[in-house]
Amino acid sequence: MMEGIPLIDTHCHLDFAGNVAELAAAYAACGGALSGTCDPRDFDRVCATLAPYAPRVRVGLGLHPWWVADGTCGEGEVALFERLAPVAPLISEVGLDFQPRRADTRDAQIEAFERVCVAAARPSAEFPRRIMSIHSSAAVTCVLDVLEHTGCLDACICIFHWFSGSQEELTRAIDAGCLFSVNERMLKTKRGRAYTRAIPKDRLLIETDFPSKPTAMTIPQDVAPRLERTMSLLAAARGDDERSLASAIADASERLLLS
Repeated sequence: MMEGIPLIDTHCHLDFAGNVAELAAAYAACGGALSGTCDPRDFDRVCATLAPYAPRVRVGLGLHPWWVADGTCGEGEVALFERLAPVAPLISEVGLDFQPRRADTRDAQIEAFERVCVAAARPSAEFPRRIMSIHSSAAVTCVLDVLEHTGCLDACICIFHWFSGSQEELTRAIDAGCLFSVNERMLKTKRGRAYTRAIPKDRLLIETDFPSKPTAMTIPQDVAPRLERTMSLLAAARGDDERSLASAIADASERLLLS
């Protein structure tokens, strides 16, 4: 914790860790985490694995656009996502990626993401408004279009993870009421720092997107310092008092974690 302020990672992938139990315990101790999956086939297993760390660690139902693009997830996995969505209050990680090496799968990605959004926008008595953490690499305009026409912007709390679009797209996402999770790597770029100054304080969250790949071995003691560095860089980029900013982000993150 940062002098008594809990630090909550709003976008990570704890199931990627080879030592997932140790990592989850570290997150629960420092504040908490919203941990996304990339394939809906992993959701039930990861929920069971991380159940001992609830409610400080929550698991998201995901369908990552990279997995759609490379064929790992196809029709069967999209249909499974649709079946699981009613019991998932957190949707993470989903979205679109139109970077050149994946651009030829644009249509398949859009079709899958539209179905994801329709499922996520459908309210239930238990989860009237789901949280959605969104990947939008080279695809922010299309992501926003899909969120709008499926009703997700109103039905869900939409969080852009590691935003990297244009200034015009950022303005549109802010005007649409979206939140933004910011990580250390984003804050080491000039454009990333500029974006964090443009985003209202009450729309900001912190994330790590950590671990970066499946079966990664992690050092649980690195969890809190990683989040603290992100908070320090964010406060410096904005010219804000670090403790005041950390407290505001902690309050917003806590509401998400316990919603």
